[in-house]
Amino acid sequence: MRIGELAEATGATVRALRYYEEQGLLRPERTASGQRIYTPDAVDQVLWIRSLLGNGFSSKAIAQLRRCASADEVTPEQRAVVRAEHARIEAAYRAAAATKDRFASVLAFIGDGPD
Repeated sequence: MRIGELAEATGATVRALRYYEEQGLLRPERTASGQRIYTPDAVDQVLWIRSLLGNGFSSKAIAQLRRCASADEVTPEQRAVVRAEHARIEAAYRAAAATKDRFASVLAFIGDGPD
């Protein structure tokens, strides 16, 4: 699949896909003329990258995690990234849940229960 097709399939821009490649997050093959060719699993990779970026991961952290192909290959640095990001997401989740509960209380107080 070509870069435009991957962009369309994932909702990413062509520019974003080039950036992901530059950061080591995607590794397309190249044709003899230098055009990028992506395998079908690139769609899932891009969706996962976008999800991680959308949840506050840096491209550097994603690239560190991208390098391991099995649990046996996980380095102490990668484990540290996973632990730190898990803790950060857990804290954000708890804060969002507390805010949600507070708004539910306000909605109940004003007689307009949550949908």
